[in-house]
Amino acid sequence: MALIHSRKERVHTLGRGIGGQSRDGIWLLDDDVSMLKALGRLMNSAGFIVEKFNDPATFLAKLQHYPCHPCRVAVLDVWMPQMNGLEVQACLRRDSPETRIIFISGRDDPLVRQTALDAGAVAFLAKPFDDENLVRLVREAQEAAAT
Repeated sequence: MALIHSRKERVHTLGRGIGGQSRDGIWLLDDDVSMLKALGRLMNSAGFIVEKFNDPATFLAKLQHYPCHPCRVAVLDVWMPQMNGLEVQACLRRDSPETRIIFISGRDDPLVRQTALDAGAVAFLAKPFDDENLVRLVREAQEAAAT
């Protein structure tokens, strides 16, 4: 079930082949397809080319099987049915320690927030968040990843 097809937007879904490339190395992961679509549009409007995933397993499979297309910045939802964002973060820390992680969550749980930040996340935003703030954080994380 491919959800979005355009030059700048691509969603990888469970059961689909993994393809495409994000020149900017910005990967978005959220099980909520409408949120994922909105995040993609926001990042595209800021000039970024992103890869979008609505399934953690597909996100991690691409990370492991396509190292020539690195994830420099990951914007991760916390609460997803198959695997939570903290588990994805642990995999990223192990397999791609240079990746900068920004969390977004519909529930601003102080314990989860602190756990994510203690494990190396550069930011944790509660939904709804300010679009400009997210764009700024992604830009700063991308610049830090490039150095």
